[in-house]
Amino acid sequence: MPDKSRWAGLRPHRRAFLSLIGAGAVAAPAILRPARAAEDPILQGLIEQNQRKDLGQDFDSASRTIHMPKSSLPTLSPSTADTTAQAVGEYEGILSRGGWPRVPPVDRLRLGNRHRAVVALRKRLAVTGDLDAHAGLTDIYDSYVEAAVRRFQARHGISIDGIVRPETISRMNVPCDVRVGQLKTNVGRLKALSKDLGERYVMVNIPAAQVEAVENGVAVGRYTAVVGRPDRPSPDVNSKITAVNFNPYWTVPVSLVRRDLEPLMQKDPTYLTTEHIHIYDMHGQELQPSQIDWNSNEAVNYRFRQDPGDFNSLGTMRIQFPSPDGVYMHDTPEKGLFGSDMRFHSSGCVRVQNVRELVEWLLRDTPGWSHQQIEETVKSGARIDAKLAKPVPVHWVYITAWATPDGVVQFRDDIYNKDGLGMYATTAKG
Repeated sequence: MPDKSRWAGLRPHRRAFLSLIGAGAVAAPAILRPARAAEDPILQGLIEQNQRKDLGQDFDSASRTIHMPKSSLPTLSPSTADTTAQAVGEYEGILSRGGWPRVPPVDRLRLGNRHRAVVALRKRLAVTGDLDAHAGLTDIYDSYVEAAVRRFQARHGISIDGIVRPETISRMNVPCDVRVGQLKTNVGRLKALSKDLGERYVMVNIPAAQVEAVENGVAVGRYTAVVGRPDRPSPDVNSKITAVNFNPYWTVPVSLVRRDLEPLMQKDPTYLTTEHIHIYDMHGQELQPSQIDWNSNEAVNYRFRQDPGDFNSLGTMRIQFPSPDGVYMHDTPEKGLFGSDMRFHSSGCVRVQNVRELVEWLLRDTPGWSHQQIEETVKSGARIDAKLAKPVPVHWVYITAWATPDGVVQFRDDIYNKDGLGMYATTAKG
């Protein structure tokens, strides 16, 4: 006869075990190992809070399970300011209980791996609700840990692949008090920026390197962006988009002539010709590169203009709006930059992935600019400006921490060091 008392202790794990078998997880047997949560004060505290929740008692909502961020929830809204203020209290609660443990440095952890660091990883993920506190403390990287890592990566704006690398660990090891301070700083920003947004607007969150098209409180489009690098930061913008320039020329700003073109021409005298950039004097007369002394500051006295085309630095379209800094949003021939987690490469302007989709949304109410017309204009290579029938507000903002109404708390690197986080302004080294 089977030992019933022996198998009775495994019943709570049966459903999790079967789900892992269904998912094909190689680490399924680890679920059968007792969690031993009672021996760990961090996990025991979280479990007790969940039990109080089941009994209808007060509990700290930071212990709830975090879902993947909803793409329809905008970063900039009055409700986001309110939920971010609530998140401050949640993270202060975590801090009062000792914060979260550090995860030891590892090169890589993935599904099926067994490593002592997984125990600390489980504790860390459980504290912020990415992993259920009942998931146990085994040293096997199972499908539950992988799903929790994916949630954590999504909340921190890094590649969502469920694989733990130094980039993920460094974000996990930013101390709780630093995150509390970051949330407090951004509550003030959100409250100030969320007024009078209008029914339809474009938002660029610079630290997230992301663009949102928002309509009636819903993010109807979200686009990966490339923004200004720290030594050439993208400025705050509060303006209105007035036009889209198809197949634009690119006039090189004087600052880039001095910082970029002069050194490039000193190294390679054929650079301007290769890049289809022409030189004009103050009378509009074209000059040849050989007529300029590139070892002096003479070049700043001339105008440099790049022809339209796939090679053009602005790509096939530019989104235009008044700006004292002379910045704008545009396409780019360097599509590969959108695949990076750290997308801070421009000289201040914002490059937008899938920019045609955003342009189509902007021109939706402008007669004569259907999807087909936009495609034909791009293919023609003709220099055409489309003026919006109704200007659309655009806001470039600096938000590094926020919580959306679905309860997901998000963080991004303080790439321009505006939060005063010191060594944690950018990704801390694990």
